[in-house]
Amino acid sequence: MKLYGYWRSSSSWRVRIALGLKGAAYDYLAVNLLQAEQRTDDHVARNPMGRVPVLELDDGTHLRESLAIIDYLDATQPEPPLWPELPLERARVMEMVQIVNSGIQPLQNLSILLHLEAQGVDRKAFGARYNQGGLQALEALAQAAASRGRFLYGNRPTVADICLPPQLYSARRFDVDLTAFPRLVEVEASCAELPAFAEAHPDRQPDAVR
Repeated sequence: MKLYGYWRSSSSWRVRIALGLKGAAYDYLAVNLLQAEQRTDDHVARNPMGRVPVLELDDGTHLRESLAIIDYLDATQPEPPLWPELPLERARVMEMVQIVNSGIQPLQNLSILLHLEAQGVDRKAFGARYNQGGLQALEALAQAAASRGRFLYGNRPTVADICLPPQLYSARRFDVDLTAFPRLVEVEASCAELPAFAEAHPDRQPDAVR
């Protein structure tokens, strides 16, 4: 498989973690967002939205959107499972996932922030506001989780945990004070102990800018 991504893209980071947890082999192909490589004809042919990540399967099929890719990986390589088995527990994890995927991450995308900046909006303050609000909600759900363990929901990582480190990384870039989210920071530390999470970190990617 081939993963088209960008070192600091939170969505690409999620897929790297999932691939690592599944033990799946893949080649990494960097798409430089700052140089607008996501808008080239070749990349738009892979993803009409002109975004990363894109996972290219062995037969040339392209999968887009991080959660769709993760869902495919979990369906085709079921061990270890990335979702709880019980419907209510799965729904609880999905709630956490969607806080990040729908409530925070899209509002801090570079294209959105550049557009807002052109309208005179302070993009850093805007990004910080939506990180802060979303993480407050996520902290509340994590604190109240019926199945509480090392991770956001239980003692094994789920898709919610896959979404967490990239989002906290982004929040730090917007200067969000994470001391208000002790449970999230605690889980982040547990994630960092696993090789799949450590190896997916942006600083360890071949296209990282240091």
